[in-house]
Amino acid sequence: MVVLDGKKTSNDIKEELKLKVDKLKADGKKVPHLAAVLVGGNGASITYVNAKVKACEYVGFDSSLIELPATVSEEELLSEIEKLNMNDDIDGYIVQLPLPKHINELKITQAISPTKDVDGFHPESLGKMMLDLPGFLPATPYGIVQLLERYHVETSGKHCVVVGRSHIVGSPMSILMARNHKYGNCTVTLTHSRTQNLADITRSADILIVALGKTEFITGDMVKEGVTVIDVGITRVKDETKKSGFRLLGDVNFEEVSKKAAFITPVPGGVGPMTIASLLMNTFKAIEMK
Repeated sequence: MVVLDGKKTSNDIKEELKLKVDKLKADGKKVPHLAAVLVGGNGASITYVNAKVKACEYVGFDSSLIELPATVSEEELLSEIEKLNMNDDIDGYIVQLPLPKHINELKITQAISPTKDVDGFHPESLGKMMLDLPGFLPATPYGIVQLLERYHVETSGKHCVVVGRSHIVGSPMSILMARNHKYGNCTVTLTHSRTQNLADITRSADILIVALGKTEFITGDMVKEGVTVIDVGITRVKDETKKSGFRLLGDVNFEEVSKKAAFITPVPGGVGPMTIASLLMNTFKAIEMK
């Protein structure tokens, strides 16, 4: 069993980007500038955005953080987005999700300039992915593909089962795994809350990608020997034995499933760091596309 170490792979990518940024600086060229918009005080979002800012600093990107109160109106947030769209110094930016309930997330996503959409959520970005045209891939699916590629996990001709059909992970992941690409060419089954006999389907998977948000949902009896398992889920669970007061669990019961898996991602340290690495890669791509 091989653990797909997202932390190490992410660090490798950051080192590669750091060399590219050093070259830009040596040539007197502009370095990438990534901005993040954070609305409200969601603890997980704050932690995640801070990690992104720290990663930018490490590779030599410029970074900006726009913090807005949870009470900000939709109109005020749209005004901030328009400022970012018009700011030529900023190459890419993200609006951290989730947003407060009074704000329409789809409306916000559509307001982001497609040329700065480094999270890869804009309809134009998703359309280009569908047509296999150059553009920004959604950050988490992009990170998963990078992980499979860098560990040389064979995907061609394999049966890939994706559990969860979100627009952020599940649905785009199913498209990427089916595309005509060295790390694609799978026969893909996309499952969701209405899928019947789910365990029968997951047991047939050569590659199982789980993005459900239910802790330890996938158990050892739901997978076959030699499976590759990608656990996208990450949930905080109270744990008084920890200094932080909580521990992080994925959607896969790691202890059970790892005994059968050929490759598996840990939680934490698997997909999460790869999402940040993908965001940096997309930001670097933004200046190359200009």
